[in-house]
Amino acid sequence: MGTFQISRNRMLREQIASRGICDPRVLAAMRKVPRHLFVEEALYSQAYEDCPLPIGYGQTISQPYIVAAMSQLLEAQPGMRVLEIGTGSGYQAAVLSEMGLEVCSVERLHDLYTRTGALLMRLRYRKIRLKLADGTEGWPESAPFDRIIVTAGGPSLPQPLVEQLADPGLMIIPIGGERRGQRLVRVRKEKGVVLQDTLEPVAFVDLVGSHGW
Repeated sequence: MGTFQISRNRMLREQIASRGICDPRVLAAMRKVPRHLFVEEALYSQAYEDCPLPIGYGQTISQPYIVAAMSQLLEAQPGMRVLEIGTGSGYQAAVLSEMGLEVCSVERLHDLYTRTGALLMRLRYRKIRLKLADGTEGWPESAPFDRIIVTAGGPSLPQPLVEQLADPGLMIIPIGGERRGQRLVRVRKEKGVVLQDTLEPVAFVDLVGSHGW
């Protein structure tokens, strides 16, 4: 067994399963996706540690537990269409794809969009669709989406994303007036009613756009 696979197994055991992540598809996906390839080569040795890491352009790859927790909170089933706001490194999109979801992901930074798109193609994640745009506007021409996951923190819930969420549908998004005040929010839409549950505290990079910062 290779060094990275050993690190991946330890990550799953010590950081994820021990904290209550039990969805077998989430665990299988995170066991399969090579997280170290989504960070700079100089950071390979830190890729499976319990912390976020910089990926350039002021962005980060979320710590493994947060990726797993948000993936589990989606309560998604294979075949569902999911919109990701904030492609970033592409790691979260790869995990969702390995879970059997149809992934559409929006990134606002051109260089990151280009670099991550090339990486996903090299790793043969050819079914992940990417778009270069303001993520707070969503992807209206491909809506509605069964699930929406936002990997950056905004001051409030972007209305375009609510409108693009299917009914029934579920969204996971960090919201807060400042990074230290962010909390994950679970948004459910059912029979035209939108309900919000406030969950655990988190710290994400800013959600920048016309309906964000």
